[in-house]
Formats: sequence, C-alpha cells, structure tokens
Amino acid sequence: METVQRRQAERWRALGLSLSMNLFLPLVVYYVLRARDVAQWQALLLSGAVPAVHALATALVRRRVEFFDVLVVVLLAVSAGLSASSGSPRVMLLKDAAIPAVLGLWIGGTLFAARPFAYHIGCRLRGPDGAQSAERVWRELPEFRAALRGLTALWGGAQLLDAALSVVWALELPVDLAPVVGRIHSFALLGAMVALTALRSRAFNARFGTPLFGVRAPVASQVPSGAPVHVADDAMAR
Repeated sequence: METVQRRQAERWRALGLSLSMNLFLPLVVYYVLRARDVAQWQALLLSGAVPAVHALATALVRRRVEFFDVLVVVLLAVSAGLSASSGSPRVMLLKDAAIPAVLGLWIGGTLFAARPFAYHIGCRLRGPDGAQSAERVWRELPEFRAALRGLTALWGGAQLLDAALSVVWALELPVDLAPVVGRIHSFALLGAMVALTALRSRAFNARFGTPLFGVRAPVASQVPSGAPVHVADDAMAR
C-alpha cells in the first residue's frame, strides 16, 4: 500500500511540475519581460524556451527521449527562426497551436493501432506489475477496449479543439492578450478532460470491478486475514 501511495504522490508531483513548466511559468516569464519593454517576439521566444529546457532536462534525467520532448524543441526552433525572419510575433503564437494539433492527430491516430493511447497511459499508471493483468483484461473484456478507445478519441478531439482555439487567438487577439487567453482555455480544457476521464473510469470500475487506470484491487494472498476482498475477475464473471 505504501508503495502504491508513494507512486501516486510521485505522479501528482510530476503533473504539478509539468503544468508549472508548460502553462504557468512561461506566462510569468512573458509578462515580466514585456514589463521590461522586451520586444513581443523576443519575449515569446524566451518564455517558450522554458518548456523546451524542461523537456531537455527531463530527457537527460530519464536517459531517453520522448516524442513530446522532441516536438517541443523542434517547434520552438522552427517558430523562432520564422519569427526572426518575418519579424512577426504571431508566428511564435502559432507554435502554441501546432503542439496540440500534432498531439491531437497522433493520439487520434492510435485508434487505428493495436492499442490506443489511453491503454498505454493506463499501463504507465499501473506500472510493470499491472501490465500483464491489463493485457488480459484488454483481450477478455470488450467493454474495456471500447472505453479506452472512447477516451482516446475524446483526448484527441480535445487537443484538436485546443489547437483550433489557439489559432483564433493568435490571429485575432492583441499579441499581449493572446498568451493569457490561450493558457486559460488550455487549462479549462485540461480540467474538463481530467474530470470526464475520472467520472468515466469510476463508473467503469463500479460496473465491471476493474479500473481503466491505476492499480487493480489486491488479490486474496495480499490482503490481511479478515479484510474485505474485491476481486475484479469475479465482478467481470458476473
């Protein structure tokens, strides 16, 4: 139990750090620089470097490079070059639309793969000990497969909506207003997706006795004598 709680606490800390580095800190850096009369495109470039530096540092710590890390660094470099050559800060703002657009297409594309994006997220949350049980439930329970594909489609659609809104803000809003409006709508979409995912997962667990994410209920050999046991296989058999 302590191991599970520790793992969950580490995930929450990682989520908080990621939100700070990708949503909040770049916003603070941008407006601090603008208050010091730094040019708009330069302030956007420097604030956009915060997620890129975080992505590189995370890759060094993990000793492996993830798709998102490469995406952030490449888009920052491309948008910086285009903005410097064109002199338009709106090119830098469009970078904020490119990231969710690519992610949305990638997440949606996993619907045509053997396992959708939500399945792989669930495996990460379960850890290596739960991978085998997740694979067995995937093979045996059609409702499990349908639920994870549905969440994958939901997440991919949310990313594409995020991208579309970011394009509108980048092209229509004043440059100094677009970053904060973009962060607000991105955070609102993220909160809505987290809430919907939690509700769907809780309803699925209540109906079938197995979680879409996280760890499975302990087996009888792992539960102290006299403690209530909730076995997912019995729930599925019913």
